[in-house]
Amino acid sequence: MARRLQRPASIRPAVISVEQHLDRILRTVQVIRPFEQGVLDAQGCVLAEDVTARGSLPGFTNSAMDGYAVHAADVATAAPEAPVVLPVVTDIAAGNAKPLSLAPGQSMRIMTGAPMPRGADAVVPVEATDGGVVRVAITARSVVGQHVREEGEDVEAGTVVLRRGTLLGPGQIALLAAAGVARVRVVPRPRVVVVSTGDELVEVGRTPGFGQIVDSNSVMLTAALTAVGATAFRVGGVPDDARALLDTLEGQLVRADAIITTGGVSMGAYDTVKEVLSRVGTMQFDKVAMRPGMPQGFGLLGEESVPVFTLPGNPVSALVSFHVFVAPALRMMAGRPEPSWPPGYLPAVAAETFRSIPGKMEFLRVVLDDDRARLAGGQGSHMLGALAAADALAVIPAEVTEVRPGDPIECLPLLGREGP
Repeated sequence: MARRLQRPASIRPAVISVEQHLDRILRTVQVIRPFEQGVLDAQGCVLAEDVTARGSLPGFTNSAMDGYAVHAADVATAAPEAPVVLPVVTDIAAGNAKPLSLAPGQSMRIMTGAPMPRGADAVVPVEATDGGVVRVAITARSVVGQHVREEGEDVEAGTVVLRRGTLLGPGQIALLAAAGVARVRVVPRPRVVVVSTGDELVEVGRTPGFGQIVDSNSVMLTAALTAVGATAFRVGGVPDDARALLDTLEGQLVRADAIITTGGVSMGAYDTVKEVLSRVGTMQFDKVAMRPGMPQGFGLLGEESVPVFTLPGNPVSALVSFHVFVAPALRMMAGRPEPSWPPGYLPAVAAETFRSIPGKMEFLRVVLDDDRARLAGGQGSHMLGALAAADALAVIPAEVTEVRPGDPIECLPLLGREGP
């Protein structure tokens, strides 16, 4: 059953700083309640508790090379000019489950990963032999432990292999699986609903008529959510109708850890998002001293206090707002270890003159050539061509009105353009 929206909201037209708006968001959102998942489903999530190994790694002593298992003492004098010849009594393949023993003066041909026979204490790589299958001539001496992987040398059973707060990537998933851990308790990826509003919107793939535009915002933000590691649900093209928007929001609360809306938060006569959300939840609307993206809203809705981010309708404004406000909040909700502010800045230098409005933090779309930043094109909040060409946002502080070539600047990498 849909959850009803409650409680009056406040509208605050005062201009606040970027840091103030972000601070309010980060003080409000909470880490999502952890739960247990299979290790493969847990990729991209953060561990909610320490994990101990169920078994040792390696689980048995095995060969690190294709070659011959030997007693090191038997080949201590081997050299190219004086090879040691030993009989080959059997082969040991990877996956062999039969325990074997090696007597002094013998050898066994062994494959990488195959279990070492009892008594053997070294492996001679096949490159240091003539490759014999009945007898083998060994041309290099070996020492005890050479090319042998000892049981538990990587991880011992019962030891902590990953700590709480670890972000699970492919390497961590591999370690968990190898250590016998099938399920882990993690902070799940945030489930985020994207709601795009406006009578003028048409679905992607349709040809817009006069006065209409393609709903690129919801597609863009869905892609941004995927890039930041969230699970996205797209609800595009909600008309500028208060009842329709309210019904949509109430219906989406049941599956949302957060909701993002775009459009309808300025001062226009048809700004439905602001009209509807001003009457429910704990929504607060502000003018933030930034360009682009001045009109912002944030609050909690429903019985579960779901965070709602209301972003401007211009696409560049919406994506800049996502990077500056939404992405840090989602990382915090997911228990991610990255710093929230500054949100992953890269140092760079200006390759040309940048000018900014006094009193506003400016986010300029730039292309990075090594550490040199140049404008990606037109900086209007509707210019998607320049946005698509950009690698990063050059962040110009509110007190700076001009940046000259060679001046140091900080850049916020755009999601999906961070490089390999």
